[in-house]
Amino acid sequence: MKKLAMIGCGGIGNYHLGHFLKYDDIELAGFCDLIPEKAQAFVEKAGSGKAFTDWREMYDEIQPDMVFICIPPYCHGEIEFETIRRGIPMFVEKPVALDLDLARRIRDEIEKAGLITAVGFQCRYSNIVDDTKAFVARNQIYFANCFRMGGIPGTDWWKNKALSGGQIVEQTIHNLDMMRYILGEPVEVFTMGTRGFIKDVEGYDTDDLTSTIIRFESGALGTVSTGCYAKGGQCSDNTITFSAKDARLNHYIINKVQIYGEAPEVADPNANEFIKGDGAMRADGGEVITIKDQGQAGDLCDRTFVDAVLSGDGSKILSPYADALRTLEFVMACNQSMDSNLPIKIEHK
Repeated sequence: MKKLAMIGCGGIGNYHLGHFLKYDDIELAGFCDLIPEKAQAFVEKAGSGKAFTDWREMYDEIQPDMVFICIPPYCHGEIEFETIRRGIPMFVEKPVALDLDLARRIRDEIEKAGLITAVGFQCRYSNIVDDTKAFVARNQIYFANCFRMGGIPGTDWWKNKALSGGQIVEQTIHNLDMMRYILGEPVEVFTMGTRGFIKDVEGYDTDDLTSTIIRFESGALGTVSTGCYAKGGQCSDNTITFSAKDARLNHYIINKVQIYGEAPEVADPNANEFIKGDGAMRADGGEVITIKDQGQAGDLCDRTFVDAVLSGDGSKILSPYADALRTLEFVMACNQSMDSNLPIKIEHK
């Protein structure tokens, strides 16, 4: 039985562990965190494995067959290089780094080693993504508009842009990755940011709100507005709208899609619910088709990587490291534009 190890036993690590507990074909062998109580809590929850505070010691002792690296954005580098050197397939949480040169060196070493990798863009595995891609294939998209508003996470490092990369890089990267995955490569961005609205938050040193204009390779334009000032869901409808000339699709990440302007093809024109290959859809007033997420995206993301390691075939992984790097280049270009107050052409090196 293949042995799985984890580095980082915080919130996102706990998210993955919840999936692993359902798998009966791997051994949960090692958990590493700088805070020993966190690693031990994972051992107790898993009912197996050993707690460590030194990931090298864990590698030496348990000899894992795969590892999930769930660490803050500013901690990447040494762990990945040693993991590659030892030939251990790795799942890396996003963002994969805050330094593009570092991420590119990691990518190059992965390619030399022929290593199976995956990155935590679980939103790609939602069943509603296929419906969104099908809509875009049927309709020429001229414009995409994204809103993602939220609050300030509880981790201290997140509030410091030098450690987190800011909201675009650490959180809204999911939304920009989805736009890239659906519409194709972005080629240029222009981002503006603002501060000063959020007060009396100790250690806070990042942007309150940013807005980005994007030009895609297809010629389509897009906008992304994201902020961490929100106190409730009433602040904004968090969605990506893909706009064609006579139809649109609203994509609510890992929630639902709503399609406007495309009539459902059903035998009974009076029916308001029908079945397609990917599940139930509802048409309201004959104008809106709603398709709901089935709640399996995160589990599918993890399971796909584990299956790839077990089989030796990584072809079904939707976001290997090299592809995730291109999304990192996208979001880091937004930060560069904000810093320079200039449009930035996205470079893939």
